[in-house]
Amino acid sequence: MSILLFPGSFDPFTMGHCDIAKRASKLCDKLVVAVMDNSAKHPAFSTEDRVNMARESLKEYKNIEVVSSGGLLVDLFKELGCSAVVRGIRSESDFRYEAEMAMANRLLYADYEVLLLPCRENLSMTSSTIVKEVCYYGGDISKMVPAQIVDFVTKELKKGRS
Repeated sequence: MSILLFPGSFDPFTMGHCDIAKRASKLCDKLVVAVMDNSAKHPAFSTEDRVNMARESLKEYKNIEVVSSGGLLVDLFKELGCSAVVRGIRSESDFRYEAEMAMANRLLYADYEVLLLPCRENLSMTSSTIVKEVCYYGGDISKMVPAQIVDFVTKELKKGRS
């Protein structure tokens, strides 16, 4: 069985994340979306909320599982028996960053592989950071996050604003 791993902080889960997950799920028997803790980031949402947002957004896809992990990506990769990690790229800077991360992870585990999927053109400017900024100032995020989580994201981010 082929297993692909799609890791990220998903803070919050966006239409771009959803698109990459849907497309990657067609390339494998099982796609594991891993909500990762990142020591360099201070998430607006708890790990539990980020997992729930991803699950709710992807619940119609039977071969997608959502998990959380606070450890090294390569350890999760090995534990799950993955064939490759899937990463979405929006720009040249994303490509450079992902290439560097792939090389670093390959130093930790020689069998580590990465598949880079370019994002859809209409989603290339959407990021979790932009979603948070637009929402903070009262903007409409309905085209940036899956419909199933728009109200939750808006409510939670407005809470943090008050």
